[in-house]
Amino acid sequence: MTEHRDIPSLMLELGKRARAATQALADASTGAKNAALDAVAAAIDARRADILSANEKDIALAREKGRPDAFIDRLMLNDARIDGIIASLAVIRDLPDPVGSVIDEWERPNGLRIARVRVPLGVIGIIYEARPNVTADAGALCLKSGNAVILRGGSDSFHSSAVLVDCLRQGLREAGLPEDAIQMVPVTDRAAAGEMLRGLGGNIDVIVPRGGKSLVARVQEEARVPVFAHLEGLCHTYIDGDADVEKAVNVTVNAKMRRPGICGATETALIDASGAEKLLAPVVKALLEAGCEVRGDEATQAVDARVKPATEEDWRTEYLAPIISVKVVNGVDEAISHIREYGSGHTDAIITENAETAEKFLKEVDSAIVLHNASTQFADGGEFGFGAEIGIATGRIHARGPVGLEQLTIFKYQVRGSGQTRPA
Repeated sequence: MTEHRDIPSLMLELGKRARAATQALADASTGAKNAALDAVAAAIDARRADILSANEKDIALAREKGRPDAFIDRLMLNDARIDGIIASLAVIRDLPDPVGSVIDEWERPNGLRIARVRVPLGVIGIIYEARPNVTADAGALCLKSGNAVILRGGSDSFHSSAVLVDCLRQGLREAGLPEDAIQMVPVTDRAAAGEMLRGLGGNIDVIVPRGGKSLVARVQEEARVPVFAHLEGLCHTYIDGDADVEKAVNVTVNAKMRRPGICGATETALIDASGAEKLLAPVVKALLEAGCEVRGDEATQAVDARVKPATEEDWRTEYLAPIISVKVVNGVDEAISHIREYGSGHTDAIITENAETAEKFLKEVDSAIVLHNASTQFADGGEFGFGAEIGIATGRIHARGPVGLEQLTIFKYQVRGSGQTRPA
């Protein structure tokens, strides 16, 4: 890791270099961008040993700091995860290029032809924590969508990310595109993130934070440029009285335990009182047997002595760990009310065989992602067919849900005339 005394000057220079790269990247052909992605994938594969060695260094430092197991899991790379990164690059390469696509077009009575056309956002600043795969995903998505990007990863993933950024820049270079379209902040000083939040002299167009609640809260509080963000993933799975028992058990356990530390993990399970006799015990016992700590209301505690009492704070907690809170509710309306009060607008699911109840839930739960009979862990750009994601947005401007290629573009209007003038 390196430090730099004059952080403002260093960061301003990164911003200027990113801005200078935007025009060439925005004008790049789909073929050139795809060639760059292929070159990136080849570089990552060729430098697999370097990446794993750097990652081992990051993990060792994280363990010295006493980071929790969920944090270490997010940080860790292995051959399978590197294979996943390479596969994501291939998916992104094969996705349609959004830049230049016509969203809509029409002709006015005066003969003017108007088209709404997708264009890149410009320069994107990404501030994230312990997931080195974000480095590759974000760089690739920004490249394909024609955006320059400045990556500011956390100190815990510094060494892993540095090697991955070298691979990304190598891919740009081999394809004849400007290397400065992808840059990594070369210091770990928190002041560097602060400079990004101030916009680097107008050179950053949007900030994407990806990490824990404290990071995202800081970004939303201090940013002087638009932000794509979610504060936390307080996700719910509601098990309706008309749910299939086996399906309810399998989906709920997966939603919590597949990877408990991701933002799409279910943190609260709500179970319909009308089906509690057949559903509550099987779901709770399956979670316990899977190694999950269960904190429940009185009805939930009654089905197994291992269940701990839930407090009011549990309904508001994003555990990011193998812990879940469970509550019995009186039907879908109370479940929706609970989600409205305690949810974070990220991802919520219903398990039911009743199509009418499912549609009510899908319509009335106002979250970025709402699922029927599927695990909340599908809240992921790759699972949506986006190849990867730059984050999950829960706001109400421009992008919502997984932020993929299209969400990294904005539009402009192209108006074609034949000499029209506007009457006085």
